[in-house]
Amino acid sequence: MLNVTQISCVRGERELFSGLGFALDKGGWLHVTGDNGAGKTSLLRMLCGLSPPAAGEICWNGENIDKLREAYRVELFYLGHQTALKEELSARENLEVSSTLRGIGVTRDAAGDALESMGVAEYADLPVRFLSQGQKRRIGLASLLLNRASLWILDEPFAALDAAAGSRLWALLAEHAAAGGISVLTSHHEIKIAAGSGQTLAIAP
Repeated sequence: MLNVTQISCVRGERELFSGLGFALDKGGWLHVTGDNGAGKTSLLRMLCGLSPPAAGEICWNGENIDKLREAYRVELFYLGHQTALKEELSARENLEVSSTLRGIGVTRDAAGDALESMGVAEYADLPVRFLSQGQKRRIGLASLLLNRASLWILDEPFAALDAAAGSRLWALLAEHAAAGGISVLTSHHEIKIAAGSGQTLAIAP
């Protein structure tokens, strides 16, 4: 379970939000909405343990994530605005390296299958610097098929995706929820996750 209690976010002298809380159990997903600058990305970074809340607490299975540290990080997969791909590596190599860093052994064929599922198999052996933003986004999302994380935290995952890739991602989110996984995502799209228990959290000043 992911449990967030009365957290606040301050940037500089400005308070973006305060008193924010929610709880997600197995199969649960949360759609975070709000205007640009409201603090959606800041919230996701807090959930990942990348920045601390100004107040309040974030717990995973009853333990504060600051205490869990690496034990928590191996439970989550975070995809931010930047895909964090190594430009000089191929699409396949990026998947193999990122999985190895998470302690997951991935075969060449498994990486290729993940890329095929996201519609970018033809670019598997090209350095990603030659690819478009949409193609890079698909490669980042292909990692969802290879990781074993229970918690997915996705910041605008549908950005730069075409309809086919978007449909595949909706299916992945539904499959994750049906398997007991938890997802938190920001998106300007209408939510189409046909599984699990969904919530919406609107961040307002």
